[in-house]
Amino acid sequence: MIQRLQTVFLALASILNLSVYFTPIYEKAMNDPQLWIGIGLASSLLVALIINVFSIFLYNNRKNQIAWVKRAALLQVIGLGFCVGVLFSLGGIGTYLWDEALGTGLVIAGLLFQILALRFIKKDEELVRSMDRIR
Repeated sequence: MIQRLQTVFLALASILNLSVYFTPIYEKAMNDPQLWIGIGLASSLLVALIINVFSIFLYNNRKNQIAWVKRAALLQVIGLGFCVGVLFSLGGIGTYLWDEALGTGLVIAGLLFQILALRFIKKDEELVRSMDRIR
């Protein structure tokens, strides 16, 4: 059902993906002369956000939900790669780049929530399989 714990994790991952758009790392990526970096970051996080919200409503078909969350996690890793690339192009993590590092941390936290959601979806699937064996 929708009130399962993995729904909370997927919703938190979506909220974190949305909050990255309001951090300085996104502004720096969009101000980059090579515009494909900013577009890649924005599109990968947006598509991961959409897939997370879509997969919340796939609670009846857990195998399909697992597949979609894995796809969203792959896009999240791609977005993390763009964030790390922008962060290192700014000069690495220094005392003046903590705001940009915070944006990258939000992407990492979103990825962790997706992994936790995958773990709990798999636990539900195993529970259903064990109940089918008992019947």
